[in-house]
Amino acid sequence: MFDIGMGELIVILIILLLLFGSTKLPKLARSIGESAGELKKGINNGINDKDDKKPAAKTDTDKKA
Repeated sequence: MFDIGMGELIVILIILLLLFGSTKLPKLARSIGESAGELKKGINNGINDKDDKKPAAKTDTDKKA
C-alpha cells in the first residue's frame, strides 16, 4: 500500500519527536488512536443503520396474497 521501510519509519518518528517533544508524543499517539477507534465505530454504526433501513425482500408467499 504505502511501502514504507524501516528507515523511513525511523525518520518519521525522529521528526515527530523533534516537533512535539518527548512529553507530548505519547498524548498525541493516544489521541490519534482514540480518534481512529471512534471513526471505526461511527463507520460501523452507519453501515448497520443503512442495513436496518433496507426494506425486507418480498417472498413468493407475499406475492400470492
